[in-house]
Amino acid sequence: MAPRILYLVTEDWYFLSHRLPMARAAKEAGYEVHVATRLTQGRDAIIREGFIPHALGWSRGSVSPFGSIAAVLEIRRLLREIRPAILHNVALKPVLLGSAASLFLSTRGVMNSLTGVGTLFIGEAKVSGLARRAVRLGLARLLKRQRSRTVVQNSDDRGFVLDLGVPAENIVVIPGSGVDTTALTPLPDPPPPVTAAYVGRMLADKGVLTLIEAFASLRAGGVPLQLLLAGDCDKENPGSLAPEQLREFASAFGIHWLGHVADIKEVWAKAHFAVLASRREGLPKSLLEAAACGRAMVATDAPGCREIAIEGETALTVPVDDVDALADAMARLAGDAALRERFGKRARELVETKFSADTIGRQTVELYEQLRAS
Repeated sequence: MAPRILYLVTEDWYFLSHRLPMARAAKEAGYEVHVATRLTQGRDAIIREGFIPHALGWSRGSVSPFGSIAAVLEIRRLLREIRPAILHNVALKPVLLGSAASLFLSTRGVMNSLTGVGTLFIGEAKVSGLARRAVRLGLARLLKRQRSRTVVQNSDDRGFVLDLGVPAENIVVIPGSGVDTTALTPLPDPPPPVTAAYVGRMLADKGVLTLIEAFASLRAGGVPLQLLLAGDCDKENPGSLAPEQLREFASAFGIHWLGHVADIKEVWAKAHFAVLASRREGLPKSLLEAAACGRAMVATDAPGCREIAIEGETALTVPVDDVDALADAMARLAGDAALRERFGKRARELVETKFSADTIGRQTVELYEQLRAS
């Protein structure tokens, strides 16, 4: 019988968008892949990949203690049914609840992927300091378990986990889930006017308001630059902008809000460079995809961003929440085609050598095998 792996993820769209490469690598390595998540519209896509979906009744945005207990019991029943060799919890909520559910069961290994510390610690979540301390305590205890590994995407998050008291040998840095460098290839420069693009959810912690303010100042100053916003609002995130806000900003400042774009190449075919004003990331998929398409970047010098947006090499970087610095960097890159070309070429090289789906998939499967052998 093929060894089973269970991915525990909050939403089916997130699994398909961010974790598909590693699941494909596991399947190619001979694992029977199961996916436990809230199923909305992604069930058929998961089945087409040859994976087995399992519906969970939880809500990503809920922090209810009673809801958490119900989710732990639901996950525990599923673990007893599937009996996976590896349980791979992805993101903060699955890490906490999935690790708790697996206590005293026969799961051979538990892999906990912290994909950034999330709004619970850095942003708009309306939770008390007591709740934050409780989460830290829970993480500290659960991540120290034997036969478990904690995977982080950048050195800053590694420091966060070390501060929880988790042994260094149980922490592994794997930068993201990888980007498909065969599907995403360098694109020719689009025609003028010069266009910047942000891809992602419309969240305050992603710096969307800072970006809009910076672009508005450039537009008022006569800088010939266009801005594309590609992505949806997120009603379950307390820091999400409302659709009516975005429509108002788009109308007032001449911004093109595209909403969700299924084929991301369409965005980078229209944009000359990427911009991300985030306060903190695990590893921003939007910048990885832009880099794979040969696009230069403007980004905040923030955890996660700086792994791919390297000052003077692939990007111009600015302090978090600094509107003036962001506007200056966007204007500079907009006016320097040679600099954009140099940054874009180096960004593509970096993705090929460090962040490709093949590279990340191989590292992830090696960790699965180590856990099974431990």
